[in-house]
Amino acid sequence: MTKLPISVFIIAKNEADRIGTAIRSMRDWVDDVHVIDSGSSDDTVATSAALGAQTHFREWTGFGPQKVYGETLCHHPWVINLDADEEISPELRDEIVALFEHGEPPCSAYRMMRTEMYNFHERPHRWAPTSDWIRLYRRDRAGYKDSPVHDTVVVHQGKTGRLRGRIWHRSFRSFRHHVDKVNAYSSAQAEDRFRNGRDPSALTLLLTPPLAFLKCFFLRREFVNGIDGVLISYMYAFQRFIRLAKTRERFQQARRKNANENMTARTK
Repeated sequence: MTKLPISVFIIAKNEADRIGTAIRSMRDWVDDVHVIDSGSSDDTVATSAALGAQTHFREWTGFGPQKVYGETLCHHPWVINLDADEEISPELRDEIVALFEHGEPPCSAYRMMRTEMYNFHERPHRWAPTSDWIRLYRRDRAGYKDSPVHDTVVVHQGKTGRLRGRIWHRSFRSFRHHVDKVNAYSSAQAEDRFRNGRDPSALTLLLTPPLAFLKCFFLRREFVNGIDGVLISYMYAFQRFIRLAKTRERFQQARRKNANENMTARTK
Protein backbone atom coordinates (compact mmCIF):
# COMPACT_ATOMS: atom_id res chain seq x y z
CA MET A 1 0.00 0.00 0.00
CA THR A 2 1.32 3.46 -0.93
CA LYS A 3 1.79 5.59 2.15
CA LEU A 4 -0.30 8.73 2.42
CA PRO A 5 1.17 12.20 3.13
CA ILE A 6 -0.12 12.05 6.69
CA SER A 7 1.75 12.26 9.99
CA VAL A 8 0.47 10.64 13.18
CA PHE A 9 1.27 11.61 16.76
CA ILE A 10 0.46 9.73 19.97
CA ILE A 11 1.01 10.93 23.54
CA ALA A 12 1.82 8.13 25.97
CA LYS A 13 3.04 7.06 29.38
CA ASN A 14 3.31 3.42 30.49
CA GLU A 15 1.35 2.09 27.52
CA ALA A 16 3.65 -0.76 26.43
CA ASP A 17 0.80 -3.28 26.56
CA ARG A 18 -1.49 -1.22 24.29
CA ILE A 19 0.43 1.21 22.10
CA GLY A 20 1.46 -1.52 19.66
CA THR A 21 -2.15 -1.96 18.56
CA ALA A 22 -2.45 1.78 17.89
CA ILE A 23 0.77 1.94 15.85
CA ARG A 24 0.07 -1.22 13.85
CA SER A 25 -3.33 0.13 12.83
CA MET A 26 -1.61 2.99 10.90
CA ARG A 27 2.06 2.40 10.21
CA ASP A 28 1.56 0.70 6.83
CA TRP A 29 -0.39 3.55 5.23
CA VAL A 30 0.85 6.82 6.85
CA ASP A 31 4.25 8.36 6.26
CA ASP A 32 5.48 8.97 9.80
CA VAL A 33 4.37 8.11 13.35
CA HIS A 34 5.56 10.03 16.41
CA VAL A 35 5.20 8.91 20.03
CA ILE A 36 5.57 11.61 22.69
CA ASP A 37 6.48 9.84 25.93
CA SER A 38 6.26 11.65 29.26
CA GLY A 39 8.46 9.37 31.34
CA SER A 40 7.35 5.76 31.03
CA SER A 41 8.82 3.20 33.43
CA ASP A 42 7.81 0.29 31.18
CA ASP A 43 8.76 -0.59 27.57
CA THR A 44 6.56 2.02 25.87
CA VAL A 45 9.48 3.72 24.13
CA ALA A 46 11.21 0.48 23.09
CA THR A 47 7.98 -1.05 21.82
CA SER A 48 7.13 2.08 19.81
CA ALA A 49 10.59 2.30 18.26
CA ALA A 50 10.57 -1.41 17.36
CA LEU A 51 7.34 -0.83 15.43
CA GLY A 52 8.88 2.02 13.43
CA ALA A 53 7.61 5.04 15.36
CA GLN A 54 9.84 8.03 16.08
CA THR A 55 9.99 8.51 19.85
CA HIS A 56 10.37 11.78 21.73
CA PHE A 57 10.46 12.70 25.41
CA ARG A 58 8.52 15.65 26.83
CA GLU A 59 7.80 16.13 30.51
CA TRP A 60 4.08 16.06 31.20
CA THR A 61 2.46 19.52 31.19
CA GLY A 62 -1.13 18.55 30.40
CA PHE A 63 -3.12 17.01 27.55
CA GLY A 64 -3.34 20.11 25.35
CA PRO A 65 0.33 21.16 25.61
CA GLN A 66 1.52 17.61 24.90
CA LYS A 67 -0.59 17.45 21.75
CA VAL A 68 0.41 20.94 20.59
CA TYR A 69 4.03 19.76 20.87
CA GLY A 70 3.14 16.60 18.95
CA GLU A 71 1.84 18.70 16.06
CA THR A 72 5.23 20.43 15.74
CA LEU A 73 6.97 17.07 15.21
CA CYS A 74 4.88 16.06 12.21
CA HIS A 75 6.42 16.13 8.73
CA HIS A 76 3.19 16.77 6.82
CA PRO A 77 0.40 19.38 6.98
CA TRP A 78 -2.17 16.60 7.34
CA VAL A 79 -2.04 14.90 10.73
CA ILE A 80 -3.94 12.29 12.73
CA ASN A 81 -3.95 12.30 16.50
CA LEU A 82 -4.54 8.94 18.14
CA ASP A 83 -4.39 7.98 21.81
CA ALA A 84 -2.35 4.98 22.90
CA ASP A 85 -5.51 3.08 23.86
CA GLU A 86 -7.15 3.59 20.46
CA GLU A 87 -7.08 1.84 17.10
CA ILE A 88 -8.05 2.88 13.58
CA SER A 89 -10.63 0.34 12.39
CA PRO A 90 -10.11 -1.23 8.94
CA GLU A 91 -13.23 0.58 7.69
CA LEU A 92 -11.91 3.97 8.78
CA ARG A 93 -8.49 3.22 7.27
CA ASP A 94 -10.08 2.45 3.90
CA GLU A 95 -12.18 5.62 4.10
CA ILE A 96 -9.15 7.82 4.79
CA VAL A 97 -7.21 6.18 1.96
CA ALA A 98 -10.12 6.86 -0.40
CA LEU A 99 -10.31 10.47 0.82
CA PHE A 100 -6.71 11.11 -0.34
CA GLU A 101 -7.04 9.08 -3.54
CA HIS A 102 -7.62 12.13 -5.74
CA GLY A 103 -5.28 14.58 -4.00
CA GLU A 104 -6.09 17.23 -1.40
CA PRO A 105 -9.25 16.50 0.64
CA PRO A 106 -11.93 19.22 0.36
CA CYS A 107 -12.24 20.02 4.09
CA SER A 108 -9.70 21.32 6.59
CA ALA A 109 -10.64 18.79 9.29
CA TYR A 110 -12.69 15.64 9.69
CA ARG A 111 -14.78 14.37 12.56
CA MET A 112 -15.00 10.67 13.26
CA MET A 113 -16.84 8.54 15.77
CA ARG A 114 -15.00 6.76 18.57
CA THR A 115 -16.59 3.50 19.71
CA GLU A 116 -16.04 2.21 23.23
CA MET A 117 -14.77 -1.33 23.72
CA TYR A 118 -14.17 -3.30 26.91
CA ASN A 119 -12.14 -6.32 27.91
CA PHE A 120 -15.08 -8.64 27.21
CA HIS A 121 -15.38 -7.40 23.58
CA GLU A 122 -13.55 -8.88 20.60
CA ARG A 123 -15.24 -6.31 18.37
CA PRO A 124 -17.48 -3.40 19.41
CA HIS A 125 -21.20 -4.00 19.66
CA ARG A 126 -23.03 -2.30 16.79
CA TRP A 127 -24.93 -0.18 19.34
CA ALA A 128 -21.89 0.45 21.52
CA PRO A 129 -21.47 3.93 23.08
CA THR A 130 -19.78 6.45 20.80
CA SER A 131 -18.34 9.96 20.98
CA ASP A 132 -17.50 12.47 18.27
CA TRP A 133 -13.99 13.91 17.74
CA ILE A 134 -11.86 15.78 15.20
CA ARG A 135 -8.78 13.61 14.72
CA LEU A 136 -7.77 14.18 11.07
CA TYR A 137 -6.92 17.77 10.12
CA ARG A 138 -4.50 20.16 8.42
CA ARG A 139 -2.34 21.59 11.17
CA ASP A 140 -1.97 24.92 9.34
CA ARG A 141 -5.76 25.35 9.48
CA ALA A 142 -6.66 23.65 12.77
CA GLY A 143 -4.97 22.51 15.95
CA TYR A 144 -5.24 21.61 19.59
CA LYS A 145 -5.82 24.20 22.29
CA ASP A 146 -3.13 24.30 24.97
CA SER A 147 -5.58 23.62 27.82
CA PRO A 148 -4.05 21.09 30.24
CA VAL A 149 -7.42 19.32 30.68
CA HIS A 150 -9.58 19.88 27.57
CA ASP A 151 -7.67 18.55 24.56
CA THR A 152 -9.90 19.87 21.78
CA VAL A 153 -9.10 20.64 18.13
CA VAL A 154 -10.15 24.12 17.00
CA VAL A 155 -10.63 24.74 13.26
CA HIS A 156 -9.37 28.21 12.25
CA GLN A 157 -9.96 28.06 8.51
CA GLY A 158 -12.14 26.00 6.18
CA LYS A 159 -14.91 23.46 6.63
CA THR A 160 -15.16 20.40 8.83
CA GLY A 161 -16.25 17.12 7.26
CA ARG A 162 -17.31 13.82 8.76
CA LEU A 163 -16.10 10.27 8.22
CA ARG A 164 -18.24 7.19 8.87
CA GLY A 165 -15.50 4.78 9.92
CA ARG A 166 -14.77 4.29 13.61
CA ILE A 167 -11.91 4.62 16.03
CA TRP A 168 -11.98 1.70 18.47
CA HIS A 169 -11.30 2.82 22.03
CA ARG A 170 -10.18 0.54 24.86
CA SER A 171 -9.93 3.03 27.69
CA PHE A 172 -9.70 0.81 30.76
CA ARG A 173 -7.62 -2.29 31.36
CA SER A 174 -9.64 -3.17 34.49
CA PHE A 175 -11.89 -1.56 37.08
CA ARG A 176 -8.82 -0.84 39.18
CA HIS A 177 -7.27 0.99 36.24
CA HIS A 178 -10.59 2.78 35.69
CA VAL A 179 -10.60 4.08 39.28
CA ASP A 180 -6.93 5.13 39.11
CA LYS A 181 -7.50 6.96 35.82
CA VAL A 182 -10.67 8.68 37.03
CA ASN A 183 -8.94 9.72 40.25
CA ALA A 184 -6.07 11.39 38.40
CA TYR A 185 -8.18 13.03 35.70
CA SER A 186 -10.87 14.27 38.11
CA SER A 187 -8.22 16.10 40.14
CA ALA A 188 -7.12 17.98 37.03
CA GLN A 189 -10.76 18.70 36.16
CA ALA A 190 -11.43 20.00 39.67
CA GLU A 191 -8.50 22.42 39.44
CA ASP A 192 -9.77 23.63 36.07
CA ARG A 193 -13.28 24.17 37.44
CA PHE A 194 -11.87 25.98 40.49
CA ARG A 195 -9.84 28.35 38.31
CA ASN A 196 -12.99 29.13 36.35
CA GLY A 197 -15.09 29.78 39.47
CA ARG A 198 -17.43 26.81 38.96
CA ASP A 199 -18.38 26.00 42.56
CA PRO A 200 -21.00 23.18 42.45
CA SER A 201 -24.27 23.74 44.27
CA ALA A 202 -25.74 21.29 46.76
CA LEU A 203 -28.44 20.42 44.23
CA THR A 204 -25.83 19.64 41.57
CA LEU A 205 -23.98 17.35 43.96
CA LEU A 206 -27.24 15.61 44.88
CA LEU A 207 -28.59 15.08 41.37
CA THR A 208 -25.44 14.40 39.35
CA PRO A 209 -24.87 10.71 40.32
CA PRO A 210 -28.38 9.36 39.50
CA LEU A 211 -28.70 11.48 36.35
CA ALA A 212 -25.23 10.46 35.17
CA PHE A 213 -26.11 6.78 35.68
CA LEU A 214 -29.30 7.14 33.63
CA LYS A 215 -27.46 9.06 30.91
CA CYS A 216 -24.79 6.39 30.62
CA PHE A 217 -27.12 3.38 30.81
CA PHE A 218 -29.78 4.65 28.41
CA LEU A 219 -28.49 7.56 26.28
CA ARG A 220 -24.99 6.12 25.91
CA ARG A 221 -26.57 2.70 25.33
CA GLU A 222 -24.67 0.76 27.97
CA PHE A 223 -27.79 -1.37 28.38
CA VAL A 224 -26.54 -3.42 25.42
CA ASN A 225 -23.82 -4.80 27.72
CA GLY A 226 -26.25 -6.20 30.31
CA ILE A 227 -24.94 -6.34 33.87
CA ASP A 228 -21.54 -5.14 32.64
CA GLY A 229 -23.33 -2.04 31.35
CA VAL A 230 -24.80 -1.49 34.83
CA LEU A 231 -21.31 -1.63 36.36
CA ILE A 232 -19.88 0.71 33.73
CA SER A 233 -22.76 3.16 34.26
CA TYR A 234 -22.10 3.23 38.01
CA MET A 235 -18.45 3.95 37.28
CA TYR A 236 -19.48 6.78 34.95
CA ALA A 237 -21.70 8.23 37.69
CA PHE A 238 -18.79 8.02 40.13
CA GLN A 239 -16.54 9.76 37.61
CA ARG A 240 -18.98 12.67 37.22
CA PHE A 241 -19.54 12.90 40.98
CA ILE A 242 -15.95 12.76 42.20
CA ARG A 243 -14.84 15.70 40.06
CA LEU A 244 -17.61 17.79 41.67
CA ALA A 245 -16.69 16.57 45.17
CA LYS A 246 -13.05 17.52 44.57
CA THR A 247 -14.10 20.90 43.16
CA ARG A 248 -16.21 21.61 46.27
CA GLU A 249 -13.29 20.59 48.47
CA ARG A 250 -11.01 22.97 46.58
CA PHE A 251 -13.41 25.88 47.15
CA GLN A 252 -13.72 24.97 50.83
CA GLN A 253 -9.94 25.01 51.20
CA ALA A 254 -9.77 28.43 49.54
CA ARG A 255 -12.50 29.82 51.80
CA ARG A 256 -10.75 28.52 54.94
CA LYS A 257 -7.46 30.01 53.78
CA ASN A 258 -9.08 33.41 53.13
CA ALA A 259 -10.83 33.31 56.53
CA ASN A 260 -7.56 32.52 58.33
CA GLU A 261 -5.75 35.28 56.47
CA ASN A 262 -8.48 37.79 57.36
CA MET A 263 -8.40 36.75 61.02
CA THR A 264 -4.62 37.09 61.09
CA ALA A 265 -4.85 40.55 59.49
CA ARG A 266 -7.41 41.72 62.12
CA THR A 267 -5.24 40.60 65.04
CA LYS A 268 -2.22 42.53 63.86
